[in-house]
Amino acid sequence: MRGLDLSRAYFEECALPMLKAQFPSLLPHLAAGLTGSGSECFGFDDETSQDHDFEPGFCLFLPGEDAVDRRAAFQLERAYAKLPREFMGFRRGLMGPVGGARRGVLRTAEYFSEKTGAPDGILTVSQWLTTPDHALAEAVNGEIFYDGPGDVTRIRQRLSRYPEDIRKKKLAGQLLLMAQSGQYNYARCLRHGEMGAAQLAVCEFVKAGMQTVFLLNGVYQPFYKWSFRAMRRLPRLSLLAELMEYLLTTGNEEEQAREKQDVMEGIAADVIDEMQRQELTRAVCGDLEKHAYSVQDGIADGEIRNLHILSAV
Repeated sequence: MRGLDLSRAYFEECALPMLKAQFPSLLPHLAAGLTGSGSECFGFDDETSQDHDFEPGFCLFLPGEDAVDRRAAFQLERAYAKLPREFMGFRRGLMGPVGGARRGVLRTAEYFSEKTGAPDGILTVSQWLTTPDHALAEAVNGEIFYDGPGDVTRIRQRLSRYPEDIRKKKLAGQLLLMAQSGQYNYARCLRHGEMGAAQLAVCEFVKAGMQTVFLLNGVYQPFYKWSFRAMRRLPRLSLLAELMEYLLTTGNEEEQAREKQDVMEGIAADVIDEMQRQELTRAVCGDLEKHAYSVQDGIADGEIRNLHILSAV
């Protein structure tokens, strides 16, 4: 049983009839779904995931107090708390008076402010550049089962992907980090006999490389522990996940080091091919640093383009 399926069934069979019966005038102002923190919101949950925070529940989104005042919100919280404790063999944990931090009754503006800093999903350039990918991913993941006013759906649509200039800025920074760590520093660390530093360079290459792959797919990278699983589902460059996992799990003895360097250059070549396919770079070489600056040169907004190349990393 996937958490999203459990949540939808719980809402449709237990909550929606209650809302129609007890809050018919409020229902057009509400939205409900499962989104935010937790593997179930990404569809990554399995039997292991059920050892904590796995229960029937959902997010019930409320607009501002002009539409749903505090008294009505409190009544909705009470009603949510009274929903069946057990459903389809799963039992709800004890909830706080306001429905808990992840599920229950939530103000729409507060939820999106907590995730992105913007209550309406309209981010400034600074917010786009500095909001972590995993927070943006949590703002738009999962499913919305019901949206009376459509506000939650519209906000999620605004946040669904990076503006193109922001994507290019982030991509340029990650490409530069890939070049520094994998194409330059890894070999230098080995020549210095710094095996630990060499493996740190590999880690930095993989971190930047994974971010690059997500950016090239136009998808937010989730929290690190789900990144490999998410990457394997991407339509482009998903096979690089296996190569990056190899880099992280292989030692740095002489023969292994030579093979890892070849693997990193192969990853770089695949990334360059995809950037050229998307017409993101004009550079014609295997040096990721040159491609980083070429991507930056393609940013239309002069203010964003003139920021330090690593300002979005």
